[in-house]
Amino acid sequence: MLSIIIPAYNEEESIEYVVPALHQALDPENIDFEIIFIDDGSSDATFEKISKLNYETDNVRGFRFSRNFGKEAAIWAGLQKVKGDCCIVMDCDLQHPPETIPKMFRLWREGYEIVEGVKAERGKEPIVKKILSKLFYNLIASLSGFDMRTSSDFKLMDKRIVDELLTLNERNAFFRGLSFWIGFRSIKVEYVVATRNYGKTKWSFTSLIRYAFNNIIGFSTAPLQLVTLIGSIIFITSIILTIQTFIRYIFGHVLEGFTTVISLLLLIGGCLMISLGIIGLYIAKIYDEVKDRPRFIISESTENK
Repeated sequence: MLSIIIPAYNEEESIEYVVPALHQALDPENIDFEIIFIDDGSSDATFEKISKLNYETDNVRGFRFSRNFGKEAAIWAGLQKVKGDCCIVMDCDLQHPPETIPKMFRLWREGYEIVEGVKAERGKEPIVKKILSKLFYNLIASLSGFDMRTSSDFKLMDKRIVDELLTLNERNAFFRGLSFWIGFRSIKVEYVVATRNYGKTKWSFTSLIRYAFNNIIGFSTAPLQLVTLIGSIIFITSIILTIQTFIRYIFGHVLEGFTTVISLLLLIGGCLMISLGIIGLYIAKIYDEVKDRPRFIISESTENK
């Protein structure tokens, strides 16, 4: 059986179209499947519509968070609830095309443990978002060694992979990165991002920047190594200027004014503040981890009705 995990946040306009689209794609292939909706603390009628689908359809299950915990938490909640032999994560807006799932399912049956959905085209995204996405994934690739530039959360995984992922106790887990890090036998399937026909994206510019920072810091220690690099550059620069000053002193040339001194102080002070900021971000992450709070809290479920 295939379990389909669908995080949803304020998706009342699109949620009723997901189930028919999945049945249309999977029923001709005789694929037994369940749909797990995770309502990420929506403020609209998303969960009410999930409950209605659960009442009308045997293979729909729904869980609602007590508040908005974020998409990563919703994915992890779905992984905990799967009953199938394999599972797939997809978006509620149908930009991850259901028509691609049968091909991914067949590859899983052939023995692949992870079938990675790879974007052949990014669809009609704003140019700024495309540039920032490219920058983010190039940075992740250079810092972590995992090339995720064309990847997405749209991937099919064997239950064994799900069980391994659930053993990872990180509070701020980066699903896309950890599914790369975990390894196992994988294959890629290309898909074209479909046009969103219902509702609006919930990702603002600020939330995307926050998402990028959290995942870079949570998945790589390279920014900490940047602190060492900055310190080394300042140290080498100070040695060069000291030698230059000493030579000028020998030849009777006094270093002119305070401009150089002030510039150096500002440079060193700025680098120190940046370094302290980077270290502070990692300390904040450690603080979040040691509190050991749950990734999410489920306040309501269709299984209790």
